[in-house]
Amino acid sequence: MGEYSKALSSHERSLEIRKIALPPNHPDLATSYNGIGLVYDNMSEYSKALSSQERSLEIRKIALPSNHPDFAQSYNNIGMVYYNMGEIKDENNFKSVTAIVKDLKEANLRRIQVESHRIIKDNPNVG
Repeated sequence: MGEYSKALSSHERSLEIRKIALPPNHPDLATSYNGIGLVYDNMSEYSKALSSQERSLEIRKIALPSNHPDFAQSYNNIGMVYYNMGEIKDENNFKSVTAIVKDLKEANLRRIQVESHRIIKDNPNVG
């Protein structure tokens, strides 16, 4: 338990510094809340873990585009807290993770196709 309390203390210090240095809905604040939530989850303090993970998600909803990969992390972590509590309560979290990953795969595929086309166009001897 000693290592978890050290980790929690570090994450909380990081959060306090970020609260002073950053705007109230900066994505780095979400990262701090995420880390705090993970530590609480490992300590089996599930209500605190859930609260931290939900705060992280709230900030991300304000600060990031809806298909940002950090949403998959948030939904996954919230789902894992429920799982560890013995409750698979919010099936929508898992559906959201799946949708985000699918969107990211499609976006990356399009980006690769565009980049490949540009390389071939600029270097006709390559293709």
